[in-house]
Amino acid sequence: MLRNEFKRLLDSTLSPHRFKDYAPNGLQVEGKSNIERVVTGVTACQALIDAAVAHGADAIFVHHGYFWKNEAPEITGMKYRRLSALIKNDINLFGYHLPLDAHPVYGNNAGLADALGLQGERRSLQAGLPLEEAIGVVGELAQAMTTQSFKGLVEKAVGRDVLLEAVSSKEIKTVALCTGGAQGYIEQAYLAGADVFITGEVSEQTIHIARELGMHFVAAGHHATERFGAQAIAALLQEEYGMDAIFIDIDNPA
Repeated sequence: MLRNEFKRLLDSTLSPHRFKDYAPNGLQVEGKSNIERVVTGVTACQALIDAAVAHGADAIFVHHGYFWKNEAPEITGMKYRRLSALIKNDINLFGYHLPLDAHPVYGNNAGLADALGLQGERRSLQAGLPLEEAIGVVGELAQAMTTQSFKGLVEKAVGRDVLLEAVSSKEIKTVALCTGGAQGYIEQAYLAGADVFITGEVSEQTIHIARELGMHFVAAGHHATERFGAQAIAALLQEEYGMDAIFIDIDNPA
């Protein structure tokens, strides 16, 4: 597939024009014009680039790419080494941040909601935003669960131990979630009527807020909760477009 055609495919799928983001969405580093082999991953770290080079990839697709707002503009040190490896190996880098969080089918939040078995119609965590633009979703479990049973469900979904702050003995039925570093959305989760809020990270104040609101809280890992989108895009490219696409997981405990 030609690079421009591949970019149009990703843009039409993920609709980056809907979002005001912290980094450019789309083609971030230009490589060869024809793309046959794609590696997807969470973050465009050196280890992922090295794995893509070893795999003979023509393109890398990630959730966390480059050129974030307020980052240093100089191309030195770690940034130079990463960009140099991409350019020397003629590899395209595509990054999609908020669009990959929000997509109702291929997004990180959708993937985690599916893994937890949330039932029925999901709604936006952010009041007033349509689901396809929402950074965070709210849904229902098929039946209420104890906090410890729910903790086990989340751990199975993300493949790691998670932090649970169970604020009471109240069972969990309504789940609000927002993957990654979204602990700041905890009060919106409460206003949405959630019994529990799941995100990737936790800050010191998050626990106090959960306790004072009387809402359970789970921190399941930034990386662990944001693997779903890159995995889904690899599957889409394989199954719908017949491309050689593979997800490579560079483990990160954060």
